[in-house]
Amino acid sequence: MTTGQDHATRVHRYLGIGAVALVAWVGLYVSLQPLAARVTYGLLGLARGSRFGLAAEFFVYEAPKVLLLLVLVVFGVGIVRSFFTPERTRDVLAGRSETVGNVLAALLGVFTPFCSCSAVPLFIGFVTAGVPLGVTFSFLVSAPMVNEVAVVLLFGLFGWKVAAIYTGTGVLIAILSGWTIGRLHLERYVEAWVFKTRAAGGAPAEARLAWSDRLEAGWQAMKDIVGRVWPYVLAGIAVGAGIHGYVPENFMASIMGKGAWWSVPVAVLVGIPMYSNAAGIIPVVQALLDKGAALGTVLAFMMAVIGLSLPETIILRRVLKPQLIAVFVSVVASGILIVGYVFNLLF
Repeated sequence: MTTGQDHATRVHRYLGIGAVALVAWVGLYVSLQPLAARVTYGLLGLARGSRFGLAAEFFVYEAPKVLLLLVLVVFGVGIVRSFFTPERTRDVLAGRSETVGNVLAALLGVFTPFCSCSAVPLFIGFVTAGVPLGVTFSFLVSAPMVNEVAVVLLFGLFGWKVAAIYTGTGVLIAILSGWTIGRLHLERYVEAWVFKTRAAGGAPAEARLAWSDRLEAGWQAMKDIVGRVWPYVLAGIAVGAGIHGYVPENFMASIMGKGAWWSVPVAVLVGIPMYSNAAGIIPVVQALLDKGAALGTVLAFMMAVIGLSLPETIILRRVLKPQLIAVFVSVVASGILIVGYVFNLLF
């Protein structure tokens, strides 16, 4: 049995590690811009102003900044997630009125673990626990689209305003999409075997964890998530660096700018069949914006890639009939289109 002294020791250890990481990140962030220039043009000897030099400087600057920020925030979100297991989330949503449930589901989706591999058990658990179908879809939209990796990277690359805009619009799309699907009463397009599956009962043990265990959960989440996404982060930054260094100025404005009315639907259509996560796509988004692409068009592209990925849709076919999948994709895509046009108009 773990004693109170053991718990206190573990708490102090994790808090110490977190404090050291925070100080290291702040110090590196402050000195990163001149350090990237010295590494690129001094250590590597690349010519200033050259295309390859600009691309290399972009990569050297962004890679450590994004990875360190990711480590810090995923650790914190891992602690928050210890309060919201899938079972606990199901219990919170069950029995709520549908409108309140849509809002709660969209908000809970931001903090709870979700990926395409967990779509089927989560969907079954929600439906069999009596959660309305529309509420389930609000969670289904919010969880992959507005996750901590997306918010962290957006904040690190673009600042709090863009991160807040993306988070707010993503949650709003999730709420409205679930509410719309709920109004259509499409339960007949859920595979019949789903309703025959009994929901697991009982309160999850994770809800009663000690703080030392929650810090352990944050540590494990950091190792797991960062360990899985860092190659995508570096790959995305590399692609972004290539765009930054080699794509001519204002080229993207001609095909993804405000003046091209068709750019938003094309961005959504291109994004839906793509497979990437936030870690891989956000550095590309930054490079597109730097080259003149419109904010609304780029956000629509990113939302389509993250929120309507083809692998997730294929897995959902195990529990949803094609008619409901088509409605789901159409409703969410319509919301993304509206967001793209509105932000192109406002910004």
